Order: sequence, then C-alpha cells, then structure tokens
Amino acid sequence: MSAESGLLVLAPLSLEARAVRAGAPRAEVIRTGAGARRARAWWTPRGDGRPVVIAGFCGGVGPGLRPGDVVLADQLRGPEGTVGCDDPAILAGALRRAGLTVRVGPVLSSARLVTGRRRAALAAGGALAVDMESAWLAGALKGRPLVVLRVVVDTAERELRRPLQTVPGALAAYRSLRRAAEVLDEWAGAVASREVLLAGPRASCAGVRRAIEAVRRALAEHGPPVYVRKQIVHNAHVVAELERLGARFVEELDDVPEGATVIFSAHGVAPVVRRAAQERTLEVIDATCPLVAKVHSEARRFARSDYDIVLIGHEGHEEVEGTVGEAPERIHLIATPDEVGSVQVRDPRRVAYLTQTTLAVDDTAAIVDALRERFPQIAGPSTSDICYATQNRQDAVRSLAADCELILVVGSRNSSNSRRLVEVSERSGCPALLIDDASEIPAQLLAGVRRVGLTAGASAPEELVQGVVRALDGLGGVSVSERTVASEEIHFKLPPELRGDGRRRPTRKEVKT
Repeated sequence: MSAESGLLVLAPLSLEARAVRAGAPRAEVIRTGAGARRARAWWTPRGDGRPVVIAGFCGGVGPGLRPGDVVLADQLRGPEGTVGCDDPAILAGALRRAGLTVRVGPVLSSARLVTGRRRAALAAGGALAVDMESAWLAGALKGRPLVVLRVVVDTAERELRRPLQTVPGALAAYRSLRRAAEVLDEWAGAVASREVLLAGPRASCAGVRRAIEAVRRALAEHGPPVYVRKQIVHNAHVVAELERLGARFVEELDDVPEGATVIFSAHGVAPVVRRAAQERTLEVIDATCPLVAKVHSEARRFARSDYDIVLIGHEGHEEVEGTVGEAPERIHLIATPDEVGSVQVRDPRRVAYLTQTTLAVDDTAAIVDALRERFPQIAGPSTSDICYATQNRQDAVRSLAADCELILVVGSRNSSNSRRLVEVSERSGCPALLIDDASEIPAQLLAGVRRVGLTAGASAPEELVQGVVRALDGLGGVSVSERTVASEEIHFKLPPELRGDGRRRPTRKEVKT
C-alpha cells in the first residue's frame, strides 16, 4: 500500500526490499542499507506512529533451522545489551496459516559477519538467528509497534559462500520473505491500543488442577513413564507439557504394559475399565473429578432403585461414556429438548435425570423443563450436576458480553466447557472465538475492535490467558481490568494413592516379592 496503508517496512538490502514490495505492494518500504554503520545512521521522523516491520534475511543459528524458515524476534541482542520485543504470537500464527515455518526467539545483531565457531557459540547462548541491522534500527523506533521478521538464508551447516543472488538458500529465503510480506497488511490492520476485560473466574478449576497435579506427583514418585488413559484434561498445551515430562497418553488400557502405573483422567471411567485394569494388574491412580464422581454415584443410586435414567449430555464425550457405563441398561442419553419425546421408559413414574457437568446452564434448564412436562414425577440429583466452575465461568461471560465487541475464549476444541462459553457469549449478543492460544487469533478479527473480553475454559491454564494479554499488548498496548462475578476457594485433595510424604510407594509386584 502506499503510505496510506499505515505500515512501514524497513529492509536493509535492495533484494529484501524487492521481496517485500512484491508481497505487499501497498506498503511503504524503505531500504535502510546493509550493516551496522548504516543501521546506526538511519533516522525516523518523530511523531510517526505507524506500525513498523524490520524485514530481511538472517543467518540461522538455532538447531533445526533451514533456509526459508521465518524467525520472529522476541528479544534483540546487540553490543549495547538485550531489549525485549513486542510479543509476535498473532503474526506468527498468521504466517503459519500461510504455510510458512516460523520460529520465535532471540535475534542477535552483530557489527561483523558471524561464521564458523562463533555461530556455534551464539547457538549455545540461545540465539535463533543473527543479522547486522535489527538492534540498531529498533533503537530508533522506541514506543512504536514493532516486529522484527527475518528469513533464514544460510545456516551453520551451509554458510553463505557465493554472491547472494546465486545461492540456493537465498532463493528459498526470497520466496518466504515475499509470502510473509503478504500477511503484513493483515497484521498492521489489527494494530491499535485496546481495553482487555478479564472474566473472573476463568481458567483451571479445582478438579483440573487436581488431575494435573496427580500426573506430576505420579511422575515424581514412580518415575516415567506413567500412563494416562485418554487426555488427563481436555487441553492440548497441558497434554503436551506432561508428555515432555514423561507421561504417555493412551486411548485404551491395552496400550499399557502389565503392572505399569495408569492414571484415569478427570472425566472418569466406566466400571468395565476399572475391572480391566484390575485384571491386568495395573497400578491405578484415579484422577476423576469429585464432581464427576458424584454423578456416577447418583447413577448407581437411581439404578439400584430401579429407575430409568435420562442423562443429558453429548454422545462420545468421555465423561458421558463413563457415566453411561455405570448402568448402561437403564440410561437414555439425550442432548436437546426435541429428543425428550423419543425416550422410552418402563414406568413413567420411576424416571430420574442426570446431566454432564460441563453443559450450558440455559440449555440444560430447557431440557429439564421438557422432561418435567413429559414425566411430572421425574426425580433429579440432590444438587445440580453442572459443576460450580462451569456455571461461574458462564455467568462471567454473560457479564462481559454486554460491554465487549469480541470475547476470546481460551480452550481446546475438545473441551466441552470451553465450547459452551462461546455459545453463551454468542447467545448474549457478543461474537466469540475459541482459541488454543494467542497464535490462533486472526488479526483481521481484531480490526476496529477496541474492547476485548477474555476468559478461559476450566481445563485451560491461566498462563495461556496471560499469553493472550501479552500478544494483544504487542499490537499497540492494552489496558487490563477484571470483572469478577464469583470467588472460588474450592480445593480437592489428591487421589488417595498419592497422599502422604511423597515417597515412592511399592507396586503390587514389589509387595508380592
């Protein structure tokens, strides 16, 4: 775009400037000149608040980098010290969706060419890439939204030895820089100062914290690997972190070696799974959320009293599968009011209902009303099956929806309670988006949006919420406030198998010998 676009790109080399102009023809692209001396001499007019991208090639330093990979700086290291950069997570996500390989990390600027052993030394210090301009150019841009985007042209294994235009790595770098430039307008359109309104409560509930801590404690006491049936909680980041620590997630017990330690997830399991674990002499740690265990207990109680049980929930969800397994011959699963009419029971006077703990309160109430109309004597749980954390987070989203232009819900797509938060927001009249982390926020969705609500499902850790705040702050600054509708002070004890002094307990096999 011409200068009207609101985006300024600084490119040291003419070849770099050419690549950017080809990808973003409406951007204002300035060639600043190559090397530290020219970068030091570059000057920007004061009062120009346009977002700036320093774009060009770099030498790859970090492991696994290849020509054509994009490096976004989260900090700049130079002779005068280290400075932090605006969080580039939103741009990184957009570049990845455009098909580019992107790494985020430190970029070092050197006054002279870095080769050989010096590259190895930089890698040992954690740098991802090295260039000869960024640190000095950034020094002239303080207080403006800034991203440093460098594309790897050579690596330690294949260092630049010939004129740039003839090096195969340069061709890959040029193509990647051009493709990256196509995304920059989208990023620039989202740059603005914003207000972020945090929902309270949000993020991990007591049952989720208990389950995650159970895996960590089991790894500490038993040593890896520790097996977990299904995902311990429905969050991709939590699962990935525990895998790095030595947890192995399996779909069924057949994938667990006999005698090994296995943890049941927070969603609970059917009795048939417990029996299978016994038969295979597995050391079981039961991390079922106590509120889910309550629903299981109610299912057994109603079944013993010869009731037909209508379970309100979503087919295929692990919590529902576990509850149905308590009395499969007595439980009828429904998910909408329209399904109430198809329920066939033995005695309309002996019907009870239970619910999945992570449903939307309003949806559930409508189904219960339809059940009461068809079965006037229907029995229900002594207290609501929908857990306190689910209800609190939904109430908080309703409160935000009236005052926000957009609500971001942090949570994985297989998280029922997170998906319900999106539905609650949209039903309250506010657009909402479910994201695993900040990198999934489409920049174009933020264009023109000045007040963003932010929450997280009960299975998402708070650090992911703070990551979104940092990413939004990297788009021009944020002011953050919190709206709290309830306080949560509930804490669940660890599973009995993990309580005590933390010393490793002997397995059954060790006891027998």
